[in-house]
Amino acid sequence: MKLIVNLLINGFAVFIASSILPGVDVNSFTTAIIVSVILGVLNMILKPILVVLTLPITMITLGLFYFVVNGLIILLVSKFVPGFTVNGILTAIIFSLVLSIINWFFNFLSK
Repeated sequence: MKLIVNLLINGFAVFIASSILPGVDVNSFTTAIIVSVILGVLNMILKPILVVLTLPITMITLGLFYFVVNGLIILLVSKFVPGFTVNGILTAIIFSLVLSIINWFFNFLSK
């Protein structure tokens, strides 16, 4: 049950973040849920590999390159999911930050 609630919260957060940012488009709430599922899978599988591979540049930039890794994963999700578009890496990075803040807020409220 908790998995379904988290999935709905994440999908709602994707939908809200896309309505806030002008360079991100989500066609429907179903697309937002699909985006949240694929984003979760890529964060679980691909993100640790990218973090290890980019560790030297992340250390040089004092962790700021980690935001770029998040943006790249969001751009990758936009290539896989029809109905979800992101207009560039900067928009993807900002979308990642807004999505994190919205997720934190909703998870705070659900406890």
